[in-house]
This record gives sequence, C-alpha cells and structure tokens, in this order.
Amino acid sequence: MTMRVWGCICLIGLWASFANASPALPGDIIGDLNRLQTQLREAQYASVVSRATQQATRLQTGNAADRWASALYQQLAANALAHQGQPGDAANRLAQARELAAGEQAQVARWLREEVSLRHAAGQTTQASDLLAEWLESQDAAAPAEDYWKLTRWLADDQRWQEAGEWLERSLNQTAEPDATQRRLALVVYQRTQQTDQALDLLLGGLDEGSDGAHWREAAGLAQQSGQPGIAAALWDTAWKLGRLDEDGDRWQLINLHMAGGTPARAAEYLETWLESGDIVRDETSLRLLANAWHQARDRTQALDAWQALATLSKEGSDWRQYGQLAFAWGQDERAEKALSRAQSLGDDQAGEWLATLEQSPPHSL
Repeated sequence: MTMRVWGCICLIGLWASFANASPALPGDIIGDLNRLQTQLREAQYASVVSRATQQATRLQTGNAADRWASALYQQLAANALAHQGQPGDAANRLAQARELAAGEQAQVARWLREEVSLRHAAGQTTQASDLLAEWLESQDAAAPAEDYWKLTRWLADDQRWQEAGEWLERSLNQTAEPDATQRRLALVVYQRTQQTDQALDLLLGGLDEGSDGAHWREAAGLAQQSGQPGIAAALWDTAWKLGRLDEDGDRWQLINLHMAGGTPARAAEYLETWLESGDIVRDETSLRLLANAWHQARDRTQALDAWQALATLSKEGSDWRQYGQLAFAWGQDERAEKALSRAQSLGDDQAGEWLATLEQSPPHSL
C-alpha cells in the first residue's frame, strides 16, 4: 500500500475522531487540528510534523481531553511521516496515539490496524505480525478473512511455522473455499509443521481431471509420507490413466507404488501389458520384477510361469532354485524337480539339498 493511501486512511480516521470524540475538545484545539489537516493536504509535511509533535508533547500529560488531543496530533504527525516515506516513524506515532487514547476502543483499534501495515512497510515484520494478531483477537472473529490469511502468510514468510499453523486453522475456518493461492500457502504450512495428513486432505480436495501432473505427484508423495501407500498408488494410477504422468520414470514409479501399496497384481498386469507392447525391455530386471509381483499377489500359476521365464532368460542357478522352491512350496512337485535339477546342473550349491528334501517328502495333493 502506498504512502499516499496511508495518508488518506489517517486523514479519514482523524475526521471520524472529531465527529465521535468522547472528551470534548476546546475550540482552539479543533481549529489548530483543522489547520494542520489543511497543511497536510497541501503537502506541507515537515510543518505538520513539527507543529503536531510540539502540541502532542505539550498536551500528553494533561487531563482526558488534553490526552485525546495529543493522540490526534500524533495521528497527524504519523500521516505526514508516512507521506514522507518514513513508515517506521509513522508507526511509532500511531503507537503513541493508541497509548494516549486507551479509553477510545474503536479509534484505538483503527489506529492499531493502520500501524500494522506501516510496521510491515517499514520491514518490521515481527512487530507487524504480532500487532495484526492482537488486532484480530480484538475483533472477535469479525475481521475479514483476508486479514487472517495475511497474518498466516506473514508468519510463514518469517518461518514462524508453529504460529502460522495455528492461524492457518483460523483462516480456514473463516473461508468457505480457499482459492489457489490460499491452498498453496496452507499446503506449505502443513508440510513445514509435519501435518502430512492435513496436507494430503487439502490436496485431495483440490484434485480433479484437470489437475496437472505436479499436483498428482505431490499428492502421491504426501500419501507416502503419511504412511498410506495404497492411496499413493491409487493417485498415481489415476493420474497415469488421465495422461498426466507419461514419462518412463513415471511408469516404473507406478509399479513400485502398487508393489508397496498392497496391489502387486495391478503392478504385474501393467508389467505384462508393457512387455507385450514393447514399452519396456524384456530383460532380467523387468522379468524379475514381474515374478516378484505375481509372487506377492499369490497368483500361483502366474508367479510360477514368471519365475520360469526369468530363470530361462538369466540362466542363473539361483533363479532356477528359487523357481523350484516356490513350485515345491505350492505343491508343484514335477515343476519343482525339473527346476531344482536345472539349478544343480548350473552349479547351485543348495539345489541338491532341496532335491533331497523333495525326494523324501510325500507327494503333494492339490
């Protein structure tokens, strides 16, 4: 807010004070105040500051009417100082005016609100935030919602995260539906205060088919942080289907999330589709991932076929043995024997022990 606007605010406040003053002011004081206002309009700022300061000092220790007049002179000085580009000094004058007019609650509240912005304009951000909090507390929830959000933003800018979190809740209570800027601020505060569940709820409330990939990624990441891998997988899956995530790394992240989120069968289905279409290379890495996915899904037929395909491609004795062990555990004795024999022929040291165990075991009946 410019200094010109601040001058208008202070001037309007002074006229209101004349009209509603509780302590009656002598005619000569009113006339003097009016003359100073005229000088203020004529941009005679230095003269206004000098005269207003002199009068404020002279009257500040008098009776109630004198102290009230002193407060009004301080307001005029503040107005002139603000026009001169001295917001800090202007704020100090309003602070003195507030102290002198302690009994005039409505006027004191107006001066407090004006001081808030002057403090902030002067770079006195801590004082500005503290005073704005004081003013909001005095308004008994009647203040505009944007002032609650302003305080939350200022506290966040100063990295006073705990306080920002407390005022964020009040801001949200004052707002039917936060806009994009407010949602972004709320998300930052929630993340900084480790309130990942609240951050996730906020993000989920704003997600729709038009949301870009960054928002889907962020929501999925928060779901992981809050210990909800299933939700993370569902979010990534939805974004993939909507075409918001289409990079090769996104493809593998989708698999990893389904594996971690308790839906390994979905991971396996995606893998098989991409293997068949050629979107991913049919190598040991992809086949091993497919085998593990079907294994976690407890799909015996698919898991054994996948392990067999992996062992055939890798030609590793250990892969043949793992395939044989799984077949044995699932009652596929014939497949187990063939796999373990192949593992033994490839030099796997443990395969022979498993073959001996298989020969000593009674046949499985499925």
